[in-house]
Amino acid sequence: MLTPEEWDAFALSARVAVCAVAVSLPFGIAAGYLFARRAFPGKWLVETAVNLPLVLPPVVTGYLLLVLFGRNGPIGGFLEQAFGFRVVFTWMGAAIAAAVVGFPLMVRAIRLAFEGVDPRLEAAARSLGANGLTAFFTVSLPLAYRGVAAGSVLAFARSLGEFGATIMIAGNIPGQTQTIPLAVYSFVQRPGGLEESWRLIVLSVLLAATALIISEWLDRRGRRRDAA
Repeated sequence: MLTPEEWDAFALSARVAVCAVAVSLPFGIAAGYLFARRAFPGKWLVETAVNLPLVLPPVVTGYLLLVLFGRNGPIGGFLEQAFGFRVVFTWMGAAIAAAVVGFPLMVRAIRLAFEGVDPRLEAAARSLGANGLTAFFTVSLPLAYRGVAAGSVLAFARSLGEFGATIMIAGNIPGQTQTIPLAVYSFVQRPGGLEESWRLIVLSVLLAATALIISEWLDRRGRRRDAA
């Protein structure tokens, strides 16, 4: 059984991951469809920017978020002055960090799903009187839903495991911003903590493995459907 401190870390991690996926999913669907279907000047720059968190050290990503959302940052300063709303050192900062780091994985999976949808089906819908938006919601998105689900699961799993960017923008405050990875880090810093951290480590492995299994299952089902 988990201790109250470990339950707090688990509950906070789940809340952060759910919010990160919920906020980023509409943008992930839009970006995935745009990259799969449209050619436009500077497309490679946009793709590079979207995928940058995959290769940047997470601490660097967290530093950039801290600059943007800090009290003197362009976004954080505006939010605090206009609405009295603070992002840094809150669980919402952790959710933003998780959303940014998991976004490239989501977009990649969604893009591949849309690339697997025959564009002629969209053209057929338009020939029957549907506009572009209607064709997207009635044809493209339903056919790509497994890829959308797989991308969401991968982003959720990545959000659960986010550490570097989170500790930069949200800190490591027990009960407020301390997610599972941060709790493990805190445990191993104190005497005897290495032995205490095994429950959270096992939980992290189980959650990550479950997410990968679900994502792979969705991908295999999609491939079998395409081959049928």
